[in-house]
Amino acid sequence: MANYRTQLALDRTTLAWIRTSLTFASFGFGMVGFFRSLPHDPLKRDPSRVHAAAIQFGTTLIIIGIVAMALSSVSHWRALRRLRRGEPPILTVWPLSIVVATLVAVLGLAGLWAIFFI
Repeated sequence: MANYRTQLALDRTTLAWIRTSLTFASFGFGMVGFFRSLPHDPLKRDPSRVHAAAIQFGTTLIIIGIVAMALSSVSHWRALRRLRRGEPPILTVWPLSIVVATLVAVLGLAGLWAIFFI
């Protein structure tokens, strides 16, 4: 029963990552679609810069969603394989949640830098 409960917990964690990845990607698609539909004047520097940065940030969110989905799939598959073999779980130094959170923070800061300083 312990293996069954562990497998169900792994499934719930993976489903949470799928939900989070889809949220990132959906928000990214929404940003890209919204800002591409807005009329902008390339001759005006400030609105055009914000417009381009928003599209790039939306595209980055889509990429983060895809990468997080792939990494969560691999992590789930590896954990299930170890569980079926009877091996103990491995605690990683950089769990997926920390990697994704750090990536989003760095890209958010890069986006703010691009909007205000470039």
